[in-house]
Amino acid sequence: MSFLSPKEQFEIIKENVDEIIPEDELLKKLEISYKDQKPLKIKAGFDPTSSDLHLGHTLLIKKLKIFQDLGHHICFLIGDFTARIGDPTGRDKTRPPLSEDDIKSNSETYEDQLFKILSKERVDVLYNSDWFNKFDLKQMINLSSMENVARILERDDFKKRYKSGDSITLTEFIYPLLQAYDSVHLESDIELGGSDQRFNILLGRQIQKSFGKPLQVALFLPILEGLDGTLKMSKSYNNYIGIDEDPNDIFGKIMSISDELMERYIEILQSDKKDIFDHISSPLERKKRLAYEIICDYHNQELAIESKNIFEKTFSKKDFPENINKQVVEINSKNIIEIIEEFTENSFTRSEIKRLIKGNSIQMNDNKIKDLNFMPEKNKIYQIKVGKRNFYKVEFI
Repeated sequence: MSFLSPKEQFEIIKENVDEIIPEDELLKKLEISYKDQKPLKIKAGFDPTSSDLHLGHTLLIKKLKIFQDLGHHICFLIGDFTARIGDPTGRDKTRPPLSEDDIKSNSETYEDQLFKILSKERVDVLYNSDWFNKFDLKQMINLSSMENVARILERDDFKKRYKSGDSITLTEFIYPLLQAYDSVHLESDIELGGSDQRFNILLGRQIQKSFGKPLQVALFLPILEGLDGTLKMSKSYNNYIGIDEDPNDIFGKIMSISDELMERYIEILQSDKKDIFDHISSPLERKKRLAYEIICDYHNQELAIESKNIFEKTFSKKDFPENINKQVVEINSKNIIEIIEEFTENSFTRSEIKRLIKGNSIQMNDNKIKDLNFMPEKNKIYQIKVGKRNFYKVEFI
């Protein structure tokens, strides 16, 4: 257990937190824990909807690390059962279902990536299929009776979909109840989540009360915006930075964000290193340092230095990367958009390719493509740059 007093722990815990509900209960729990020398159970749940934990997830995991360092017990819950439904929070349509194989594969990568931040002491990695696979119909009916449809429809996301006539499945209604029951099963003292999880986590308190359990404290953290600076970071929106991504990709993605978003990332992702950034005034150098620190956090210093050098050589000095494998693409009767689709392996939509061409953002051998009727020469190798940081070497035949 922590040698720090409950009040000292409380001050550390509430840093960079949006809201604690209720604050006085958190302090009481810390006082009882300190007196009894019994760690609190800290819950955070993650549905394995993709293979990557991203920077948005790290806000929660770093806060778990703080609780861990204070001597408390971490319940890292992988929602492999609830992932079959998908969290409807903030969604304007039903999530596509995941296969059992995808869920299993994604869950395994979560475990590996988790311990880039947490130590393996006082951590239980749990799967909610362990209890929901044993749930019977009687239990499900009992759980469903503890909440009403009218209250669930008060949520903004469901309200908008209902008013517009968009489909809402019954399983999506059930999802918040399942997340709430996780807290009953785990007997969690505190649950962490993003501020968009307010309804689900507070429902956990309500369902714990219905089951006669002590109520968890809800601790809400900021939502991290994705690379677009607008939507929350999510693989679904393709605006994320995975902590297990190639360091060069991480560096490039950080360098592509706006200066305003960079300052936001420094504030909430590097709050423990703000003194480093206090001595760097240039936005470009601040961005490079942010990319460097993030790679150090989730990879190592050697790769961070290497990524910085590659970026500066490639972008600052306009050099073409040396490690790009050559592709061979048949031109035949394809137009330029179809050709670009092929060698980029459909990384861009046709409308995106058109926009990039019109914006002079596609270069072949340092010549900008300005015409949708452009056609590369056959039997010639081109060094191609698409957008700011996508490089290809292609021989057309």
